[in-house]
Amino acid sequence: MIPSTYPPKDEIARLTARALLEIGAVHFNAAEPYTLASGLKAPTYIDCRKLISYPRIRATLMDFLAVQTLREAGFEAFDNIAGGETAGIPFAALVAERLALPMTYVRKKPKGYGRNARIEGAMTEGQRVLLVEDLATDGGSKLSFVDAIRDTGATCHWTAVIFFYGIFPDALPALADHGISMIHLATWWDVLAEAKAQGSFDTATLTEVEAFLNAPRDWQAARG
Repeated sequence: MIPSTYPPKDEIARLTARALLEIGAVHFNAAEPYTLASGLKAPTYIDCRKLISYPRIRATLMDFLAVQTLREAGFEAFDNIAGGETAGIPFAALVAERLALPMTYVRKKPKGYGRNARIEGAMTEGQRVLLVEDLATDGGSKLSFVDAIRDTGATCHWTAVIFFYGIFPDALPALADHGISMIHLATWWDVLAEAKAQGSFDTATLTEVEAFLNAPRDWQAARG
């Protein structure tokens, strides 16, 4: 079913943050920072993959993502929903079901045998494709997926994610330079606000997380 009536964007952001906190997807640790995929340190880590194990929250957030897509991109904007390997695949399937559209997925690299394909499923020239992922940090990983989609002759000008870091100023301009707009439900700022409201972490941890969010590169440089 295609969702039609849902809360405004700021309330969707708050409820998404609340849901992520409730299932323990949000991790703050200033004393022993996490190592990100980039190799850099951060006192924050988010695990959106946990959402697939919580049916009520999963359904609610997928409704939110579908309705935000309709609101921001349009009701007839897409012909195909593509998930990025691997975390984006279940969410793409759930959004495609809600929007009554075909679903495909994009491999990170050719599989190395058979057709050596990066696109799995039926994607055809001229289709307008929405790329769905679990999250976006600086947006860089989206570019390879979008290029693989465009190599089929399809178009891809939108990506939709549950969580966007929202702390790296070059992220959205980098996507825009590649002809991509982003739809997202919540950012670290939404999570921090809800964590403060709920008292989910001690004050010292929240203070250190806020310092990181305000100047992530400076925070990382100071800690090697």
